[in-house]
Amino acid sequence: MEKTDIKSLDLEKLTSYMESIGEKPFRAKQLYEWMHKKLASDYDEMTNLSKSLKEKLLQSAAFTSLTVVEEKISAIDGTRKYLFGLSDGNIIESVLMKYKHGNSVCISSQVGCRMGCRFCASTLDGLERNLTASEMLDQIYRIQKLTGERVSNVVVMGSGEPMDNYENLIQFIRLLTDENGLNISQRNITVSTCGIVPGILKLAEEDLQITLALSLHAPNDQVRKSLMPVANRYSLTEVLQACKTYFEKTGRRLTFEYSLVSGVNDNLKEAAALCTLLKGMHGHVNLIPVNPIKERDYVQSERKAILDFKNHLEKNGINVTIRREMGRDINGACGQLRKSFINQEQ
Repeated sequence: MEKTDIKSLDLEKLTSYMESIGEKPFRAKQLYEWMHKKLASDYDEMTNLSKSLKEKLLQSAAFTSLTVVEEKISAIDGTRKYLFGLSDGNIIESVLMKYKHGNSVCISSQVGCRMGCRFCASTLDGLERNLTASEMLDQIYRIQKLTGERVSNVVVMGSGEPMDNYENLIQFIRLLTDENGLNISQRNITVSTCGIVPGILKLAEEDLQITLALSLHAPNDQVRKSLMPVANRYSLTEVLQACKTYFEKTGRRLTFEYSLVSGVNDNLKEAAALCTLLKGMHGHVNLIPVNPIKERDYVQSERKAILDFKNHLEKNGINVTIRREMGRDINGACGQLRKSFINQEQ
């Protein structure tokens, strides 16, 4: 019999589950608080639950608790990168980034990724499986417990395409923002997508106040197809129309992620095309100096090219920032640490 993933249940469903195993409804509130507020690692930490209840739960419930396989701390900026082990032996990675405005955690939504973006290490070994809502949550819970510091911002930008794991993503967001749990503001959550149009349109109907980030990376379909296979399925016209719908439904301004790759998408001709493309869109461009990976021959743009690109966008009325590089000395980019670990194990 398959065990119930209790950390992925909301309070109402957890209450029903507790009643189904012969327990009083108030036990659900106690258990929920231990999992989502006190961030218990196992049943032994739950001091106000009886021994008999713990034994029942061990028999019928799966309790997600990630194990730390590796932790790397940047000597440059204090960024921490974690490799976490899952119960089935798979490995995922998460990153803690410290800013003046608070601690931000970047989590993975899948084990690996099948999107195939050319400059990303996450996709090199393909997709293993989706993460459950509890496995997404527990990346944040473990980091907060390990550091003893509050996490105030969450970005779903690690390994995986969140829209390719839609139902678990939505459940994760609802649990993370629940007032009975960590109660992180929806406005402090960003979900990144490479442009899965049906997912964007569905997300627009969820009545959430999260930020949507589009991995854009090119100002036209031709260049985008060379970088991102998903562009063969959804054109920029379709993707940006979905983004407009998202803004109209939610009132939330979008972020357009643009990784600058030397000689591929970083000249002023492309900057001008990007200005035309995004004219009238409600959002800002986040320029990302691409983090090189040894399996690809893409090179980071020179500093002058990055600044020239930024200045051209600003002169044309586009809100733009250059993402601060974090954790470069510890393989900070998506999928890099997991990939190197897998290679060592083989």
